[in-house]
Amino acid sequence: MIAISLRPVGRKWGTVSFASTLHLCPVLDLLLADVPAGLQPDLRLGLQEALVNAVKHGNNLDPGKTIAVEFFSHENQYWWIITDQGVGFAPGCSCGVNPDENRHTIDELDDCGRGLFILHQVFDQVYWNRQGRELRLCKRLRTRARMTLVPQRMFIPSSAVQETS
Repeated sequence: MIAISLRPVGRKWGTVSFASTLHLCPVLDLLLADVPAGLQPDLRLGLQEALVNAVKHGNNLDPGKTIAVEFFSHENQYWWIITDQGVGFAPGCSCGVNPDENRHTIDELDDCGRGLFILHQVFDQVYWNRQGRELRLCKRLRTRARMTLVPQRMFIPSSAVQETS
């Protein structure tokens, strides 16, 4: 079962909670509904990794426990706050992989490092609270420099213009 708190009119936030399950397609669809289409494939991969970890490692696949996801957009940022009911997670793992270092390829990492690597590649901010039961993810939109809609007249100095007779 999925419980949804719809966004109030004029606000850009919502909450989804669901029983621990790996059937995540409807949840991912809800979480990505307002994200630009070009960003959705990468963000879907990252959010799926985070939700699978919360279900498997946080809640130990216990269907009696729930996962809650608060999601919102603010200015040029999309945020997801994922909370499980597990015992907590310490972001440093025993495999010794630093996911912030881009010297690894995904094929070089084992199961422990692969998920962290994906999260750090997809999102601009990845943060766990002290208890390790809440993960905050942020993706910033890259904005292009403003382009002039009407081209400005090209100024050519008169000294550069040659007269023809």
